[in-house]
Amino acid sequence: MKIQILSTTALYLLRFSRKLWLRVALFALLAVLASAAAILLNQHIPNTLKERFTPDAVMPILTILASSMLAVSTFSLNVMVTAHNAAAGQTTPRVHRILLADTTTHTVLATFIGAFVYALSAIILFKSGFYPEGASVLVLGFTVVVVVLVVLALLRWINRLSDLGSMDATLHSIEQEAHHCLVRARNLPALGARCLTASTVLPTDARPLKAPATGYLQLIDMHAISERLKTDQTRVYIYVRPGDYLIKGQTIGHATGLHEDDANTIGQSLTIAANRSFEQDAAYGLLVLSETASRALSPGINDPGTAIAVVCRQEKLLLDWANATPNETSPRFPRLFMPDISRAAMIENAFLGVARDGAGQIEVALRLQDALARLAATPDRDLAEAARDMAQHALEHAELALPLERDKSRLRAAVLSPSS
Repeated sequence: MKIQILSTTALYLLRFSRKLWLRVALFALLAVLASAAAILLNQHIPNTLKERFTPDAVMPILTILASSMLAVSTFSLNVMVTAHNAAAGQTTPRVHRILLADTTTHTVLATFIGAFVYALSAIILFKSGFYPEGASVLVLGFTVVVVVLVVLALLRWINRLSDLGSMDATLHSIEQEAHHCLVRARNLPALGARCLTASTVLPTDARPLKAPATGYLQLIDMHAISERLKTDQTRVYIYVRPGDYLIKGQTIGHATGLHEDDANTIGQSLTIAANRSFEQDAAYGLLVLSETASRALSPGINDPGTAIAVVCRQEKLLLDWANATPNETSPRFPRLFMPDISRAAMIENAFLGVARDGAGQIEVALRLQDALARLAATPDRDLAEAARDMAQHALEHAELALPLERDKSRLRAAVLSPSS
């Protein structure tokens, strides 16, 4: 399977498609079109149906639908906001952007508001006399379809409300987002470019590339940069990765064989914003999970069970990543050079917070050492080395935080010794 690389335009379209109001607006537009269609298709309705289904038979249904959907939409929006705030309060504020992208919630709210707009527009057309005689037949048909959609949406919403905002559901959402990021990073190392290593030789005539703005690097448009490299003598060396914080004017790479205009255009292929994002930042999901564990270990919450659950999820994510094989063995952009994801950064994003905040709780410290011991045995040498370093770091924290010598002895024995 060929891994797709996001371009800047595709990123904007993806984010635009996840806006809550967009789906609501589309459903509302369809509702208005359905009401207008009754006028256009009126001449095709048999007279027997026109005589049987009069406006008096349809208006009460539309009135009920309009009033009830307005109340349901308002209530559902209030529930969504409350659940999202509760989830952000018990996990991390960074989870809010993940929850806002929930397509189930978007579709349900869009159905409720679309049904309200449809019923209201139909009532207005009836009362203003725009509907011809017999249009009530088609309006009734559309209304039946809308009612079925509302019932299905209610059933989905009831099922969604059972775990909306809960810790388990929130952790699952973060884990899924982190999994997608890690899979993309594993299947396409260095985003399809050649891996930039310490042995890579930089040409003497290379021109420095500067960061065009200050903020977090969210996305590198590899296709746009590659299109500028038209000859075999052109090369671009990028030293940063999505997730790095850049300062305007900072040297972020070098280019050789490019005209000045082309070199300046490379900066426009970088998406820089105030926050990190998940599209190309493989380690960000691990950090969000780690923040959730740190929040659970805070004195005000004191929930080591959640921290242990987070460590288990992170261990699974990293083990799956380490044991996977990249889909593409040759670089997709051979004239581009950039570093692969740092294994040390992955381990640090995942476990540094737990190593520090859970050092004084033996059950958390033991589970962390168990996870790091398994990661230290993975075939990825850099990841294994980073796991061993983190195990020693976590032990040093625990030596200072644990009050009992017995607990310290248990922890020392568990370092890099996974339980069966």
